[in-house]
Amino acid sequence: MQGPSLLPGLFFLLRLSGVVAQKTNAARCAQCPQNASCVNVTHCACNPGYASESGQKFFTFPLETCQDIDECKPPVSIYCGANAKCQNVKGSFYCHCHSGYELLSGGTQFKNSNENTCQKTTTPATTTGKKEVQQIVEEFESLLTNKTLWGTGEKREIASQATKILQTMELNVLKTALEAPDRKLQKVQNSTVAIETRVVTENCSEESKIFTLNVQMNSMDIHCNDIVQGNIQGPSAVAFISYSSLGNIINATFFEEMDEKDRVYLNSQVVSAGIGPKRNTSFSKSVTLSFQHMKMRHGSNKVFCVYWKSTNGDGHWSQDGCFLKEVNESHTTCSSTHLSSFAVLMAFNSQEEDPVLAVISYVGLGLSLLCLLLAALTFLLCRAIQNTSTSLHLQLSLCLLLAHLLFLTAIDRTEIKVLCALIAGALHYLYLASFTWMLLEGLHLFLTARNLTVVNYTSASRFMRKLMFPVGYGVPAVIVAISAASRPHLYGTPDRCWLHVDQGFIWGFLGPVCAIICVNLVFFLLVLCILKRKLSSLNSEVSTIQNVRMLTFKATAQLFILGCTWCLGILQVGPAAHVMAYLFTIINSLQGVVIFLVHCLLSQQVRKWFGQIMKFKSEPETYTLSTRPGPDSKPSKSK
Repeated sequence: MQGPSLLPGLFFLLRLSGVVAQKTNAARCAQCPQNASCVNVTHCACNPGYASESGQKFFTFPLETCQDIDECKPPVSIYCGANAKCQNVKGSFYCHCHSGYELLSGGTQFKNSNENTCQKTTTPATTTGKKEVQQIVEEFESLLTNKTLWGTGEKREIASQATKILQTMELNVLKTALEAPDRKLQKVQNSTVAIETRVVTENCSEESKIFTLNVQMNSMDIHCNDIVQGNIQGPSAVAFISYSSLGNIINATFFEEMDEKDRVYLNSQVVSAGIGPKRNTSFSKSVTLSFQHMKMRHGSNKVFCVYWKSTNGDGHWSQDGCFLKEVNESHTTCSSTHLSSFAVLMAFNSQEEDPVLAVISYVGLGLSLLCLLLAALTFLLCRAIQNTSTSLHLQLSLCLLLAHLLFLTAIDRTEIKVLCALIAGALHYLYLASFTWMLLEGLHLFLTARNLTVVNYTSASRFMRKLMFPVGYGVPAVIVAISAASRPHLYGTPDRCWLHVDQGFIWGFLGPVCAIICVNLVFFLLVLCILKRKLSSLNSEVSTIQNVRMLTFKATAQLFILGCTWCLGILQVGPAAHVMAYLFTIINSLQGVVIFLVHCLLSQQVRKWFGQIMKFKSEPETYTLSTRPGPDSKPSKSK
């Protein structure tokens, strides 16, 4: 009976202890200093714009104080943009224009550089009327063609001057457009600058309405709601400006994100885009920009969508927030999450594609495909030569056949990224498998030469039968699986369905290939040494000498079959690079032809098998004996 009677008292004590704790915490929070607030009924924290003297975010010490943060000084140092400065106030800050400048919207304060529309104040004494867009173009044309201004300054000074021109040009064009809202569309163009402005005086009637602005073969698509931005009290404007010669001043040397091996240059006009009276706030949809190339693009060229990033009056090209959507020979389409000045940079490879080498590659690979198909059929159907060696030849021929066929038909299928990645992975596996079978060919050749004294060299054959299939197909599968699991996005490039060179990913193929070539070269040299000793110790038996000479010839041919000729790719440097490129292309594209020649056409057993097949097909008649007995019975002819 005592147990149940204790429950009400226990609940009461729990409630009482909670009330006491709340009162204690409330008393603690009541002691928070000025410009601070209570947090979770246990600690104090300074209000936004203030920081504790001790530097702690949360505190309980009753003598702690919260001091104002000066956002206009380090370490914060708010940057308000050109022709403006930061002003600190208790618990906050604001930006305002320098003396002699005013906001385009007519206001006096703003919070960040994106809202900066500061421009020089105009007075009745200096202006007799509203500036026209044509007058603005003429004024800035003289600045852009001023060789003294651009030719004598340092890189940082040139970037600073270009930033001021871009910002001032945009502000003046927008102000002029807003001062004449009845002129909803304005276009001006001369040899240096081209401008198009659109003015929106009412809310967007259609949610999907998009404005397209065009200047000098460049265009911009922007959503109507992103121009208006809820501004129902007055007109809104968007400006699109193209500079014909500014790209010669702020060229690709101002791009700091390129690789050292790339030769990058600006391959479009510089364009600027802006909206007013509000500037560069968050957009509901990305802005689409289309550029016409100054020079035609080749398939192997990298493309960068960039914008002019201004920091503290300086500037440089950056890719932040700019994305490549589509590219062809003549145009590049980019998207951006903000408005600024934009351009297209292009990187040309040090070696452009040689059309003659391309023709040699395709012709050689086509001929190899035919020979590999004939070789595979021979290895499968000719029973007289079927052994361990033939199995190795067959697997190598099949892997090379599939790899070359996929290369010729699908290496350029980059339209669908997932499909391109699968093609790149398949090519990675097939070529690795081909080189692995070349390694097994080299090992078998070495074991065969070492066991010349044994007629059937059964130990070598037994060893190869157990080893070849797990190694030939298993090792490449493991390498590709590890590569695909670690960096699947690096399968497929914008131009080819192959492995990307970024992050050293291409070494998932080059590493094993280089190792196999080195091992096969060692095998080849060992075989030559063995054959040399064998030839010196032979007696005068002609048949034996002929067999060893044939083996020596095949061993020399194996230099091509084993993939050792890929070493020519390393020698493509210096004055002989062009010649080595042709040798490399011709020899390696005809690898299938060499396999068919050495292992089929030069094989006495295969030639005998071919002869039997041809004799059987060319024999037009067969004879059978009559079944009638008797001395007069004669053979009867049947066709």
